[in-house]
Amino acid sequence: MTLFKHTIPLRAIAKTAVLLLFLSSMLVRCANTTTPQGGPRDTIPPKMVVATPENYLTNFTQKRIYVEFNEYVQLKDQHKEFFTSPKMKTKPTLSIRGRGVMINIKDTLREDQTYVLNFGAALRDNNENNPLHSFQYVFSTGSTIDSLWMSGYTADAEKSDSVSKSYIYFYNADSLALDTLVRTTEFDSTLLRRQPDAIGRAETNGIFLARHLKPVDYRIYAFFDKNDNQMYDPGTDLVGFVDSTYNPIEMPEFAIWYDSLRRYWTGEPQLYMRMFMDGTFKRQMLTASERPKSNQAILRFGAPRPRIDSIILDSVAQENIIWEYMTEGRDTMSLWIKQSPESLPDTLYGRIVYMKHDTTNTLNITTEPLALSWQKIETKEDEAKRKREEKARARAEAAGEEYVPEPEKNPFSYRFTSSGDLNPEHGLEFEFEYPLVELDTAQLSLVEIDEKQQQKPKPITITRDTANMRRWRLMTDWGDGAKYKLSIPAGTFTDVAGYSNDSITKELTTMMMEKFAKIIINLQGKSDSSQYILELLDSNGKKVLDRKRGATTGVHTFSYVPEGEVRLRIVEDVNGNGRWDSGNLIESRQPERVEVYRNERDEEVIPTKMNWDVEIRADMNRMFAPMTMQSLIRQLDARESVRLVKYYEEMRKKREEERRRKEEGVRNNSGGAFGGFGNLGGLNNLNF
Repeated sequence: MTLFKHTIPLRAIAKTAVLLLFLSSMLVRCANTTTPQGGPRDTIPPKMVVATPENYLTNFTQKRIYVEFNEYVQLKDQHKEFFTSPKMKTKPTLSIRGRGVMINIKDTLREDQTYVLNFGAALRDNNENNPLHSFQYVFSTGSTIDSLWMSGYTADAEKSDSVSKSYIYFYNADSLALDTLVRTTEFDSTLLRRQPDAIGRAETNGIFLARHLKPVDYRIYAFFDKNDNQMYDPGTDLVGFVDSTYNPIEMPEFAIWYDSLRRYWTGEPQLYMRMFMDGTFKRQMLTASERPKSNQAILRFGAPRPRIDSIILDSVAQENIIWEYMTEGRDTMSLWIKQSPESLPDTLYGRIVYMKHDTTNTLNITTEPLALSWQKIETKEDEAKRKREEKARARAEAAGEEYVPEPEKNPFSYRFTSSGDLNPEHGLEFEFEYPLVELDTAQLSLVEIDEKQQQKPKPITITRDTANMRRWRLMTDWGDGAKYKLSIPAGTFTDVAGYSNDSITKELTTMMMEKFAKIIINLQGKSDSSQYILELLDSNGKKVLDRKRGATTGVHTFSYVPEGEVRLRIVEDVNGNGRWDSGNLIESRQPERVEVYRNERDEEVIPTKMNWDVEIRADMNRMFAPMTMQSLIRQLDARESVRLVKYYEEMRKKREEERRRKEEGVRNNSGGAFGGFGNLGGLNNLNF
């Protein structure tokens, strides 16, 4: 069976045609003559001339290899670019010798094993630093060299974007089946306990071409090596896995071609690896406690979502203890004490009853003592105030006058989270330093101010954020481009420390809808109860401009979309918790799917104009259909086409700018040399 097509497929021909078209247009545009600049820049990477022993040698027994190139080379970032497949216990050493690289093998080689020495982008020429991508030296200690290939695509599961330079680990499934300590039906620790049988690496476009594989079933994992140690570090590196085993000889054919822009071989992906930050097993225990404020304590746990039975503080009534999780993973908790700070002791003693892992990693109900100490630390502001007061007291005593201390600043603290013109869909959000215990909504006053400065009272609702008990949102039937005045009398808010607000006045202006675009999404869910998260992104797909949670079948509208280009990312919120849930390697649980909306022409970018309505029909059955090789290829081809157009447009602008600067330089030099005779009918702009 032919594993990949040796002939260039129609897709590759089309890509080549597009490339030539753009290149030819650039050449035409850059035909203006200029002063010679020393010849064209060398962009050709080094080329191997000879290897000793020869590449692809069988029955290999050597310890030293020399590879010579057609020009002098250098090694760059070899510690993170160079790797061997399979991994050697002791990594070979590399050194420059003349026009080549000397490779010294330090490890004892396995019998009847194909080895691949992958240089990544470490090999570069001396002059222009041109990398020789994905150069490999291959040998076998047996009589044959494994020759099968597999391809795949590594993507960030949350951002739905490629992950470059990920390592791909291949494990012989038959050998894993014999190792009950590594893989059971309950958990999977293969990547943490075992060395792979073969290794591949994705290129910068996220696509990997793994070569020299055996005709066996593989379990396949991927990880992004953030700290360049060529090891998977849970909680630091993104990780991905496929649910089934795959045999390269049973996979569908795929095409490969040379990417002339990136200068490496790439191809059509057979596998789709969705990468995520793993929620690996962590022992549950109380790891730390602190008391940053008199009436606030923080408890930190070793694992997310601790199961807490009770928290008791000896000197505080139970109803005066308020819990608040501070992190999305719920591994950090804030205890707010509904009591004046002055009434609390320097050390709060108590106990926590919760489920804790013992030495056998079994959860048991456990009672642990708490000792929460607090000491007021003098800040620079406090120090400056103290010194001012000491000087003022001394002056008053010297003058025989009564000292009057500075008035104390109201410790009640808040901030409005909204800035600029108000988005009526979001309302007015404000956040307090401490949780509120009293809120007199009847005291709040919101009036709309018309062009004649007449005031019209507006009914309001104020609700607390479900994810942050210190954040509140004020809503009304906001007008378009209208002006408002919010008045909050003193004492309207009271927090857990007993502090109340001074009077607050804020003037507001809402956005004008006509200055924005409107995106209307007709969403068809997989079922009426299926929930999704709609995220409006900027043109680059990086920044979240707006978000709607809990979206179900029906119409959903973003009314204040800036002019330009946006993208729509949709999360399949399987458990309906309003957030994207990552996967778990140990539990073999994949992350929730995230896809970027594409129209019928496979375009991701949504153009927007002021005062325009953009209607979108988003079918979740189509967007979240099982990923196939064909659908993945279509998706990547569409993205690559957009990227190519942008790339060549940027190159065209760059070359035009360079041409302009050179022409200006020629005119300036001519003028300087001939005493002002440089402007002779535009001779410098003649084309030949």
